[in-house]
Amino acid sequence: MFTIEKSGAAEQTINKSRFFAWSAQCETEQQVGSFLRAIAAQHQSASHLAYAFRIKTEDGIIPRFSDAGEPSGTAGKPILQMLEGRDLINVCVGVIRYYGGVNLGTGGLARAYGGTAKMALKAAKIIPFVEMQELKLTIQYNRLDELTRTLTQLKGKILDKTFDSAVHVKVSLPVIESNAFMSRFN
Repeated sequence: MFTIEKSGAAEQTINKSRFFAWSAQCETEQQVGSFLRAIAAQHQSASHLAYAFRIKTEDGIIPRFSDAGEPSGTAGKPILQMLEGRDLINVCVGVIRYYGGVNLGTGGLARAYGGTAKMALKAAKIIPFVEMQELKLTIQYNRLDELTRTLTQLKGKILDKTFDSAVHVKVSLPVIESNAFMSRFN
């Protein structure tokens, strides 16, 4: 599985219709909503905003798409197929269409939406997906620097920390590293 580290964008004109696409990492449906609202706010006069996303949850991968008023299966589904074909998760692609007055037909629409999404994904930086896990632990003050260095080496991060008689830390790190990490700091 793969995900996006850096967003990508693309545009193309097909028979006078202009298509703009953006790809971004979105880990929740709330992030997808924010991403799509930002696109819609910048392109209020666009005819359509079709999208697709795949998000990994505890229950599995959730795929969703919207044709945004285009004929069924001609906009969102081709975008989703680009995500599935590249085995991308926690990724959303939104494609805006400014109608140019020429009907593209169902095949033309599918190629236009899917092709523009493909271009936006090609412009993005795609990396292997690493499943992360959140852990809570309590450590002594003198071990905080060691914990921070270890997390950096493991590509993890501190999400939250509170101080009292000890340091209470919430961290995120790759699942494959969590057992060794916990045995070291427990």
